[in-house]
Amino acid sequence: MEITRVGIIGSGIMGSGIAEVAAASGFAVVLRSRSAASGSQMLDGVSASLARQVKKEKRTAEEAAEILARISTTTELADLADCDLVIESVIEDMGVKLELFAALDGIVKDGAILATNTSTLPVVEMAAATSRPDKVVGVHFFNPAPAMALIEVVRPITASDETVQAAIDFATACGKDPVEVKDQAGFVVNALLFPYLNNAIRLLEASVATRDGIDAAMKGGCNFPMGPLALLDLVGLDTSLAILDALYGEFRDPNYAAVPLLRRMVAAGQLGRKSGLGFYDYS
Repeated sequence: MEITRVGIIGSGIMGSGIAEVAAASGFAVVLRSRSAASGSQMLDGVSASLARQVKKEKRTAEEAAEILARISTTTELADLADCDLVIESVIEDMGVKLELFAALDGIVKDGAILATNTSTLPVVEMAAATSRPDKVVGVHFFNPAPAMALIEVVRPITASDETVQAAIDFATACGKDPVEVKDQAGFVVNALLFPYLNNAIRLLEASVATRDGIDAAMKGGCNFPMGPLALLDLVGLDTSLAILDALYGEFRDPNYAAVPLLRRMVAAGQLGRKSGLGFYDYS
């Protein structure tokens, strides 16, 4: 199964990051966003990222121009019809994803792979919304996609060996380190990471230490590059809450039950870096 043309759906930082990774690896990329304005903003973001790499002499200006030229933008799902692989990176809402997969199934050519960048939702449910469940797989990039080496390739029980191998080959071609994982909530990384992040909020809520103290303790004591509260702001508090809710829904483990402070912050629109305010102020 040869992949040469990749469609990407989503107007956020993950969508643009995946587009950059795929284009930098030689794939033709069709980036679909909800509006022409958001598509233009995403392309500007990729251009700015490439410009920083040129400034740091990680690639030449010519290479950056070639990468950018491989990316086209559209607001129409129909423009993804000829893609060999389509990766969705929309909101972590199963209803939205099911509707999208059903629509893609009727648009994208036979034999093409439909993939999700979900960080925790069951891939098999998305596969069941299509007439090609054997061609649906999880391809979970991590943020920021150009910098993070890991891709979790998620195998639902419906996926064929050929589809999973094609996803692994795609990840490898992108210069990433693929790890095949079972289709269960959180996969590997988030199943291990989010109890830690959730308990960091619990310590803050209980005034065991200050925000800065908790982050400094984990950086200094565990040699982590970033403290848990700063990491939550990077991931997005709304995304983090959705992941914890999905994990708790599947396992009913108290460590996955979101701390009330997190819910209050999300309700207040304090989502971390994306909103300018979370545990830290980014204004």
